[in-house]
Amino acid sequence: MAKRQSKPGANRGGKSAGAGRRRRARRKRPLIFRLLGWGMTLAVWGAIIFAAATAYVFFTLDSKGLFHIPARKPGIMLVAADGQKIAERGAFFGDEARISELPRYLPQAVIAIEDRRFYHHFGIDPIGLTRAMIRNLRAGHVVQGGSTLTQQLAKNLFLKPERTLWRKFQEAVLAIWLESRYSKDEILQLYLNRVNFGPGAVGVEKAARKFFGRSAREVTLGQAAILAAMLKGPSRYNPLRHPARAERRAAVVLKAMLREGYITEKEAKDALRGKQTIRPSAYVPSTQYIVDWVLEQLPDLTGPFNKSIVVETTLDHNLQTAAERAIVRTLAREGKKRHVSQGAMVVMDAKGAVKAMVGGRSYKRSQFNRAVKARRQPGSAFKPFVYLTAIEQGYTPESIEDDSPVRIGDYKPANYGHKYRGRVTLRKALALSLNTVAVKLCVAVGPENVAATANRLGISSPLEPVASLALGTSEVNLLELTSAYAPFANGGKAVVPYIVTRVTTRDGKVLYERKGSGLGTVINNYDLGAMNDMMRAVVTSGTGRRARIKGRDIGGKTGTSQDYRDAWFIGYSAQLVGGVWLGNDDNSPTRRVTGGSLPARIWKDVMLRAHKNLPGLPLPGDYQRQEWSDPVFQEDRVAVNSRSRSSGGIIGVITSIFGGGARPSPAPAPREPRRKRRIRRRIQNFGPAR
Repeated sequence: MAKRQSKPGANRGGKSAGAGRRRRARRKRPLIFRLLGWGMTLAVWGAIIFAAATAYVFFTLDSKGLFHIPARKPGIMLVAADGQKIAERGAFFGDEARISELPRYLPQAVIAIEDRRFYHHFGIDPIGLTRAMIRNLRAGHVVQGGSTLTQQLAKNLFLKPERTLWRKFQEAVLAIWLESRYSKDEILQLYLNRVNFGPGAVGVEKAARKFFGRSAREVTLGQAAILAAMLKGPSRYNPLRHPARAERRAAVVLKAMLREGYITEKEAKDALRGKQTIRPSAYVPSTQYIVDWVLEQLPDLTGPFNKSIVVETTLDHNLQTAAERAIVRTLAREGKKRHVSQGAMVVMDAKGAVKAMVGGRSYKRSQFNRAVKARRQPGSAFKPFVYLTAIEQGYTPESIEDDSPVRIGDYKPANYGHKYRGRVTLRKALALSLNTVAVKLCVAVGPENVAATANRLGISSPLEPVASLALGTSEVNLLELTSAYAPFANGGKAVVPYIVTRVTTRDGKVLYERKGSGLGTVINNYDLGAMNDMMRAVVTSGTGRRARIKGRDIGGKTGTSQDYRDAWFIGYSAQLVGGVWLGNDDNSPTRRVTGGSLPARIWKDVMLRAHKNLPGLPLPGDYQRQEWSDPVFQEDRVAVNSRSRSSGGIIGVITSIFGGGARPSPAPAPREPRRKRRIRRRIQNFGPAR
């Protein structure tokens, strides 16, 4: 059968004819339909690409564990001995500001200026984004952002501050997730508590307290507008640095609130007309020094914790306030005239529980705690350790020493005013703070023994065992020096100063509880009585007279370092021990401020209040002055008087005899010459002070 032969090009021509007809048909379609077709095609492909990208971002973020609200750091609440709150750090109760507790206009101000369609979008606002793009194109630069509050929250919670398209896409995905998990009010509350208003003001509550000195629950409409205004630029619209600029921006916020119907025209005009009082908190209570000190101790007391905790302390609020006022007022009145700019004070009970601590004149200006961290020369406030060492080696308050110039190698100590009184008892020497007697005693009993005594009572700072140690040339801090005086008050027991008594979680689980009663007895009763006899004389008739409190048995010691750089007074009753230091951070000399002047006055001012409701108790110890009429001492009296008239050595003879039943000792006649020779040799052979 013969094949049908087609005309050359027939197939080709047929196909060409069909294609041509189709092209002609398309050309006949209206342009609008073609645009719709292209649009639908692009939309489908865009949706596919968007879904794929969203899924990729979602699973990428999910693998990083980002789909949960980052937990706030556990909060810490410190309470005083009476249960009153001292301070709160972190979000102890979760979010500090709750939407239900804030005035209605505060969140409304934020919504009006930052995201007026907040309650109508799903985390991303296409309408708002389009509007922002149009405005930016017309202006030729960015004048309006398109991020919603939810997107801003997502950025603050989860992402790093990068300006990339990828991060914006992540932000959008996270915003949608937030909207699917939380209500609008919950998102707004999270935002207000996490947004940054500048350094030290994260969250609306801290911002309100920093800029207006009040809680966010108490801000006025005008102040709420200023807070909302700051969100555009915390530094640029900071009301403390740029008040005029902040108020102009606040006016924009108020107009936006009026436009959205949140406030009336009268309310807007009143808020605009009224000058907003920017009252930053220039005052930070001195309890912050205690808060910092406690927070430093917590890791050792509790270890790591993942729940909010309550820290119970020994702080006495009234005593803390009295101590702070005494320091601040004294420096305000006398500081400039006497060239003294700083002060610190510690008050503790006789067992070491810290009742008050002031670490400086102003916590806001300086957070350095001078009561705990500053090491300074204590001057004559160190002398009690010298005298206690001497008492323990057989001296008594009635022992006689020669107050006269002395030279030990290259070291030549001098008395205040270069006055010398000749033969004096140890009681009088300590009361008048005679330097030559203290140095001679230190050499006689051994500087290494003096250092050991100080360490035993509570001084932990390094002490150099040289002759000048007697005059407090080794540096200590106020807290340890004050605690080292506690054995004189409590019956001879060393203490470890403390302020934390118990730490519990919010649900009551005990993480730490202080136990124990101290470090044991470090001074026996006789020696303690002898020391309190002398320390009492410091206050009644010596350099510490300004610290006397009528009707109270008080002991203490003044201290002034070289060139009047440091002035101290450490005093105590049978119930409380307190220490005061005044000086300058740069170690420059004051204008003749001594321990017996301003520090003693501050101590008395505070302790008068502290002892107001306390019973009057005598200082502990059983020392009694020896009566020469006692027949037991008649023979010793003749021997001692005879030696006293004939002696004139470097160290005077002891004029009292050890006795009192509790402390018998051999007759001094054969012992005294040996002691004199030993002391003389030690002074002559002792090397120069370093």
